[in-house]
Amino acid sequence: MHHPWILWLRDHFEEAACALLLLMMALVAFVNVLIRYGTNYSFAFVEEVEVSALVYLTVFGGAAAFRKGLHLGLHFLFVRFPLTLRRAVLILSMTLILLVFGTLAYYGIVQMRDEMALTTLSEALQVPQWAYTLAVPLGSLLIIARALERSRVLWNDKG
Repeated sequence: MHHPWILWLRDHFEEAACALLLLMMALVAFVNVLIRYGTNYSFAFVEEVEVSALVYLTVFGGAAAFRKGLHLGLHFLFVRFPLTLRRAVLILSMTLILLVFGTLAYYGIVQMRDEMALTTLSEALQVPQWAYTLAVPLGSLLIIARALERSRVLWNDKG
């Protein structure tokens, strides 16, 4: 039997990740502002951390939107279609989602492999660049999974 918080995290992983990322970004920026005004110096790595966190925030937010059905769509028309046409639209939509995000995942992995082979490091923190690039394939696969979940819900909806 799963604990309620494990079930909640399974269903709301993206929101939890986004909340933690936003908290981290706000804290890092706040500390940087305090230090800059107190000492006239600033941490050079703050921009790198915030930009990288923003990429993760974007893909996790996109996955949450797909899970909730909040992505761009023509819901007004979709709900007025007959069931067979709705299912055809779902198949077309999932095909396009798989094509776009599957391609993003593939090329994200290719880029990560190149960064690993070249041992590319980030400019400010000197961490492996692939750690930042990981957001693209990870987010793409998460978006595909959440879109499949949502499509299954819509497929079974008879109303």
